[in-house]
Amino acid sequence: MKTNKKKLVEAWVLIHEDELMADWDLAINGEEIFKIDPLK
Repeated sequence: MKTNKKKLVEAWVLIHEDELMADWDLAINGEEIFKIDPLK
């Protein structure tokens, strides 16, 4: 992955960290996950 694109993805992860962790918890418990806004 090119450096500039990697930085964008890393920033997206930081912005959505709480949502990602909540979805992870739902997923490991077999529950439906919520949609997270994509990188724009």
